[in-house]
Amino acid sequence: MEDLSTVDASLMKQEVLEGLTKPQKQLPSKYFYDERGSDLFEQITRLDEYYLTDCEKEILQSNISEISDRIGSDVMLIELGSGSSYKTRYLLEELLDLSTYIPVDISEEFLLKTVNQLRMEYPKISIIPVFADYTSSFALPVSGNQHQKQIVFFPGSTIGNFNPSESRAFLQNIAEITADDSEMLIGVDLKKDTDVLEAAYNDQQGITAQFNKNMLRHINHVLDADFEVEKFDHNAFYNEEAGRIEMHLVSSQKQTVNVSDQEIAFAEGESIHTENSYKYSLEEFEELVGDWYSVEKVWTDEKDYFSLQYLKKK
Repeated sequence: MEDLSTVDASLMKQEVLEGLTKPQKQLPSKYFYDERGSDLFEQITRLDEYYLTDCEKEILQSNISEISDRIGSDVMLIELGSGSSYKTRYLLEELLDLSTYIPVDISEEFLLKTVNQLRMEYPKISIIPVFADYTSSFALPVSGNQHQKQIVFFPGSTIGNFNPSESRAFLQNIAEITADDSEMLIGVDLKKDTDVLEAAYNDQQGITAQFNKNMLRHINHVLDADFEVEKFDHNAFYNEEAGRIEMHLVSSQKQTVNVSDQEIAFAEGESIHTENSYKYSLEEFEELVGDWYSVEKVWTDEKDYFSLQYLKKK
């Protein structure tokens, strides 16, 4: 069961009701991630259709020495949305003099499990978990070595979950809370064939559908709402004009849902927009980050489906 102390129920209520009363109903994607949601996402990353994991793994394996050389020594590694930290192990293995690793995640129980395992595997590294919503301002812990270079690790394609204005706000926030000489290693999904994109979000096992619907279970649990999850269908498609995958939950019938004593009416076929996943060209992403970071190096997989990009604060 989720640790409710990690969720600001008052903020969730405000954001959920605000989203559900818009003409196009929507919910913040961060509410996918209770413990069950985090576990389901880890399952998604291992699916055949979800090309992003294999592509990023290929990039890390093929270029880890060069990536390590760029990162350098005496480093504080800050990972945003760390999850199981399995991608981070490539860096933990290669950065032999890494002294501090700070995984940041919103799901406390899931993060603590991961940290306990990592401390057994890497006893020489100081691991300091931070339970926070990294889309908002948060404080980094004080390290015993204030001369460490801060490297922000933001793998996967999570930057794509933000619309362009949200991405700029996120980048500005990270630039403000990190040191002047901090750098970033970030995963960016690239534009590609629509069939490949849509298959990644509509897997045959239905794990992504479970992940999408889990948001409603999470809201039921925290806000004592009464969503009947089986009355909503998963729908994900590529919006070519906007350059993004959209995920929706579609009401299969006319119904009314109670959320914190407020009734929310749904027409048959009406949807809740739960997530975007923007895809970028290399030029588009360089323009997006340009106010805060310069792109120093780009690595891609063999098919040019995905990129890892090394950014330096301006």
